[in-house]
Amino acid sequence: MKKLIAGLIFAFVGSATLLYLSPAAQLASLQLIERQRAGLSLKQISVGDLSIHYYEGGPSSAQTILMVHGFAANKDNWLRFARHLSQDYRVIALDLPGFGASDKPAGSYDVGTQTERLASVIDALGIEQLHLIGNSMGGHISALYAARSPHRTHSLALLDNAGITSPQPSELMQRLQRGEPNPLVVKSPEDFQRLLDFIFVQPPYLPESLKGHFAEQAIANSAHYDQVFAHLIERYIPLEPELPKIQAPTLIIWGAEDRALHVSSVEIMKPLLRKPSVIIMADTGHAPMIERPQQTADHYRTFLQAQKPGA
Repeated sequence: MKKLIAGLIFAFVGSATLLYLSPAAQLASLQLIERQRAGLSLKQISVGDLSIHYYEGGPSSAQTILMVHGFAANKDNWLRFARHLSQDYRVIALDLPGFGASDKPAGSYDVGTQTERLASVIDALGIEQLHLIGNSMGGHISALYAARSPHRTHSLALLDNAGITSPQPSELMQRLQRGEPNPLVVKSPEDFQRLLDFIFVQPPYLPESLKGHFAEQAIANSAHYDQVFAHLIERYIPLEPELPKIQAPTLIIWGAEDRALHVSSVEIMKPLLRKPSVIIMADTGHAPMIERPQQTADHYRTFLQAQKPGA
């Protein structure tokens, strides 16, 4: 009870204080509050010549869940989702190389290269067996890792993952084929609101000051994101030949209203996987763990519990 009261006081005082802070300080305070609620701590590890930043929490002796974000995103995408899992699992959410606070190495950001970097991070963290979950580009990377390292992947969860040629092209693919600007790369303040509307059915609430701050950050990184996206397209690795190599039970969660990657991808994936489970979430867009964190976590927890011996 004392911890609950202290947490409520902390949240109230923190919320009141936010009104008087700069956008950058507001963001830092909100991240701290969300980390506290999720039971996660901010950490850093050197992997080769790269500095990798990540969140970690939960019992150190518990099974490990590693969370991999998507394109132009970072580890914060998992905070509200992770709070529903960190009491029972060791949770790690990382900034992939090139994103968030992690180093931006020279060279390629294609899925194959990033999968190799992910494998190096997993080795450096000393993880022998893991539950792997990824969204969008992070799902593409996670699936490729699971195919290449089946002996270390206890389970795999893919949230609106890239890497599949869907029977029905997504709105994103259609726009790009017409030569229109990439809606995932923000070049102006107006683009940021359009990005939110594109990714979510119901965008999460953001104060205008924070919207402006996020827009500024996205604009500052736009050239880098253009380069990363070009690498993903030019050095594309299709998942269709890789999925049959995955030994682990695999949960596919997809937002029914995803405009970036069409839900019909599931029709291709399910027959290729050895042990698939599929959940299509109504009224949900491209990032279920952000738009509907508790519901998505409930689906994921049910899947994880089914993997326990005797379940």
